[in-house]
Amino acid sequence: MTAGVLLVVLPSVMYGGLTLLTLLTQRAPGIADNPLRHDLWRAGHAHAGVYLVLSLVMLLYVDQAVLPPFWKWLARTGAPIAAILIPAAFFLSVASPAATQPNAVINLAYVGALFLAGGVLSLGVGLIRAARQSR
Repeated sequence: MTAGVLLVVLPSVMYGGLTLLTLLTQRAPGIADNPLRHDLWRAGHAHAGVYLVLSLVMLLYVDQAVLPPFWKWLARTGAPIAAILIPAAFFLSVASPAATQPNAVINLAYVGALFLAGGVLSLGVGLIRAARQSR
């Protein structure tokens, strides 16, 4: 189910990239002329795509990991949660075309990073435990 949802969501990231490319190539006011907004929006789009693909790869391994239920849940959902929170932080922290610095919403990136770290670490530990048990 999670993989299906991620695959359905992926075209929205692709559409976002097309929209961003259009705004930048047409020199849209507030995007192309605001370096901070330009950089954070580009980073937000890139992080969304990379974390969605990472999420799909991680899902292939979660059922093989030896983990208690909570840690298995974190391994399964940490990267998808990060794929929402980190780009949202980048986009929404400079929502105003006149932004000269990120607002407090940028802190969502730190929360997302915690979910990502928890997800990849728990999956890594679970796979190492599985390998040791199969010896």
